[in-house]
Amino acid sequence: MKIGMVGLGRMGANMARRLMQGGHRCVAFDLNADSVRQLSGQGAEAAASLEDLAAKLAKPRAIWIMLPCGAPTEQSVLALAERLEPGDTLIDGGNSYYKDDIRRAGILRPRGIRYIDAGTSGGVWGSERGYCLMLGGDRQAVTDLEPIFKTLAPGLGDIPRTPGMAEAGGTAEQGYLYCGPSGAGHFVKMIHNGIEYGLMQSYAEGFDILRNANSKELAADCRYDLNIRDIAELWRRGSVVGSWLLDLTAMALAENPELSSFTGQVQDSGEGRWTIVAAMEEAVPVDVLAASLFTRFRSRQDHTYAEKVLSAMRNKFGGHVERPAGG
Repeated sequence: MKIGMVGLGRMGANMARRLMQGGHRCVAFDLNADSVRQLSGQGAEAAASLEDLAAKLAKPRAIWIMLPCGAPTEQSVLALAERLEPGDTLIDGGNSYYKDDIRRAGILRPRGIRYIDAGTSGGVWGSERGYCLMLGGDRQAVTDLEPIFKTLAPGLGDIPRTPGMAEAGGTAEQGYLYCGPSGAGHFVKMIHNGIEYGLMQSYAEGFDILRNANSKELAADCRYDLNIRDIAELWRRGSVVGSWLLDLTAMALAENPELSSFTGQVQDSGEGRWTIVAAMEEAVPVDVLAASLFTRFRSRQDHTYAEKVLSAMRNKFGGHVERPAGG
């Protein structure tokens, strides 16, 4: 198939490469002309603008937008809507808020333009490993573009098959799934990222305990000088806590066990926040996910005012004095 790719950042360019390796043709556009030139040197057809990109695609056209959520995606969707015709399809593969998908689909539907929200997971490794695709929106459009999704997805690979899934006849085992109407794809991806926050926090806290197993707070005969790097590698092999996140953690620890090149300030993509909002709207308790999000906020400050209040209270009721820095 022939598809347009708007946004050639860390994921967009790699997705275009995977599509081309799978036999598809890509027309590529990015505000960064160097990114376009680099990909065109690898087989993509360069577009100088959104209008040029639309003109270089045969009807019915399919365009995948891989841009930061918010204004960049919104502006691109609206700009492309003016250049597309009934039967064309827009795919938003970024981390958009699912309610924005519902609104955008409503704007495009009267024009006959089909809209797919594609929650996309795989990061910078997706070009090799494939991308997990959570699809929402126009079901017929998803069916029509299935060769694209099948190429981007990992396929069956070497993951053990789940008993009963093959008989169900779905596509989940291949790494892509139609989740429901507009917004459903990004809703599922939003929860995926919320869970990711909690998993990452669990690993982080566990390794922190291991690293401090020789703390002076412990009795002398209960202290251990543990090799964190080797423990991470050990847990990758046969352990029930094995995962790709653990694989990446082990990789980072092998490169630098002290992780001295990191400051510890952790940003959030926004989907963790939206997950908590969704939980509140549904009255669902999400203690772990909420705590992991707030920990990311905490990581960006040396000390919060709340911690100062805690210290002051401890001092007043019990005479507890703050330890000096490093004490």
